[in-house]
Amino acid sequence: MSETMTVFNRQTVRRHRARAARRGAAGAGGDFLFNETAERLADRLQDVTRTFPLALDLGCHAGPLAKTLGGPLGDKSGIDTLVQCDLAPEMAAAVSGLRLAADEEAIPFGPDTFDLVLSNLSLHWVNDLPGALLQIRRALKPDGLFLGAMLGGETLKELRQALSEAEIAQENGLSPRVSPMAGVRDLGGLLQRAGFALPVVDTQTITVMYSDPMTLLADLRAMGESSALIDGRKGLMRRATLAAAMVRYRELFTDKDGAIPATFEILTMTGWAPDASQQQPMKPGSAEASLAEALKKE
Repeated sequence: MSETMTVFNRQTVRRHRARAARRGAAGAGGDFLFNETAERLADRLQDVTRTFPLALDLGCHAGPLAKTLGGPLGDKSGIDTLVQCDLAPEMAAAVSGLRLAADEEAIPFGPDTFDLVLSNLSLHWVNDLPGALLQIRRALKPDGLFLGAMLGGETLKELRQALSEAEIAQENGLSPRVSPMAGVRDLGGLLQRAGFALPVVDTQTITVMYSDPMTLLADLRAMGESSALIDGRKGLMRRATLAAAMVRYRELFTDKDGAIPATFEILTMTGWAPDASQQQPMKPGSAEASLAEALKKE
């Protein structure tokens, strides 16, 4: 059992993804980030010298990871069969091959099903992340691999600051507008808590330059990444507040060429389902020589 704090309205997340699927994320320019992280996950997968007869793409969106794995970057992925699933049926319907609609918080697969589970920028919308990671680990066969990417706490830090300052100035208060996200230490602990062996979490930053802040907001909407906070203020932001936020964004972050940055922090998780064949840490006190003795010899 995990202690769940409900932060996101999952029905709203589903609606946002469905809207993005209907509009076509690729046609709206909203697929760039998913494509970039898909390539990075594929690169990491190529470093694993083994085969994966059955793999799962959990939160597949419009299929950028499957497309990447089916191209030059995926030639050495080792995957024989890939199952794709997404929270929004409209997203699942947009991909080819084996696909289904499924909630990351209630994975519909039994224990020891997959050799590999991949997740590309989907898990940051999960309320019960510890529970989702536990389900992923259970769905993996012994010595199966989990490789996932999600947005981290530094994501959209410029937008957060601009929105906060504008709302305080215009409305004498502050309401949640941008989703809270995990950090490296948080995820490392959650992977261990879920029972993964050899867990590793690292972070990379992608900075995208925009001509204006409204284009960034349009891209977030096209990606299905608009806010879905339970406790966020209902309805649209006041026009005056939004306008002030866009002005503040430019004042704070415009570079010498007139462009503004948007930061996306990508947290990449790696973990293995436990197996007796894996390398095990040495027991405390089992060393044959002490560090002090080794230093004396120097």
